[in-house]
Amino acid sequence: MAWIVFKYLVTAAIIVTVSEVAKVSDKLGALIVALPLVTILAMIWLHVEQQPSAKIANHAWYTFWYVVPTLPMFLVFPSLLARFGFWPALGLSAVITVSLFFIFAWLLKPMGINLLP
Repeated sequence: MAWIVFKYLVTAAIIVTVSEVAKVSDKLGALIVALPLVTILAMIWLHVEQQPSAKIANHAWYTFWYVVPTLPMFLVFPSLLARFGFWPALGLSAVITVSLFFIFAWLLKPMGINLLP
């Protein structure tokens, strides 16, 4: 139980730190967020918990493919934010991202990359 609490505290501390940095510098905050910190932490936690290398490798592999359809959100969100405000823009961005994910998964399936369970 202490291990899980430790993992939560470290992960939460990173998110809080990034949000505080972003208040001071948009660019630095964005740079830190663009780093795959959550993925790196997840792989560290999997390794420390002695998960098989294949599981860690699969985590990295699928993370790559799941990130690709999320990238357009960062281009669309600023435009939506200016037109609709924060919450509607965030909601529309989420809908667009989920839609793109399913389209992307459909396009990759014939290539042998199955993103859906």
